[in-house]
Parts: sequence; C-alpha cells; structure tokens
Amino acid sequence: MKDRAAAYEPLTVERLGSLLVGADETRRWRLVAEFLEEYRWEPAEVRDRLLDAEPALVGDEHWDVFLAALVEHLAAKDGRGAPPWVATRSLRQFWFPFNSRAARVDAVVHAPAAFRRRGIFVAEQELNVA
Repeated sequence: MKDRAAAYEPLTVERLGSLLVGADETRRWRLVAEFLEEYRWEPAEVRDRLLDAEPALVGDEHWDVFLAALVEHLAAKDGRGAPPWVATRSLRQFWFPFNSRAARVDAVVHAPAAFRRRGIFVAEQELNVA
C-alpha cells in the first residue's frame, strides 16, 4: 500500500458548519478562528468556493445565523455578493456572543452590518483574532 500525502484543502464554510455540530463554545470559536485564518491566506479566486455551499444546520440557531452573517461579511469585504442561502437566516432575539458589559457596548458600536442585521452583536475585532 502506497503512502500518499493528502493534498491540502482549505476549510469551507460548509465543512466548518459540520465541525461546529456538537462542539462546545470554546471549540466553536477556535474553529471559526481557524477558518478565518485559512480564508485570509487563500487567493480571491479560491475564496469564492469556500463560501458558496450552504452548511447544514448546526443545531443551534445562534451558530446557524452566525455562519450566514460571517459569509455575507467576508463576501462584502472581498467586494462581491454573498451566496443566496445567507438570506434565509436571521435571529428573532439579539445575541451577544461575548456578553460582558464592555463587550456588549463594543459590539453595539462596532458589529459589522451583516451581523447587526441578523441580530448578532460581535465587534469586528473579535473576527480578526486569527
């Protein structure tokens, strides 16, 4: 049996969604940071493919909507439109993933539009931790 090295494939949002299923909050944030780091290093023509396929539902409405907001945010930063699947996801109640008094104030002021519109308040700097 030949030993073949697997070719590197960057993490897609579809795969990210499947990895979030059943993970605790700390692991979820680490996976998001990993996805963002890989995304940043990919050339523009590859980035499109990383966002296109709709992830299956995570089983937690907050995270299902977070993925849609993240995809729209990243697509907008790259100067393109988001895939159609993101339009169907939004929260009925606001969510502050980082829920200290200071984090809430920062998120209300600095949350990117794609997140605010869906009821998620997370400061953009929280998305730049990777």
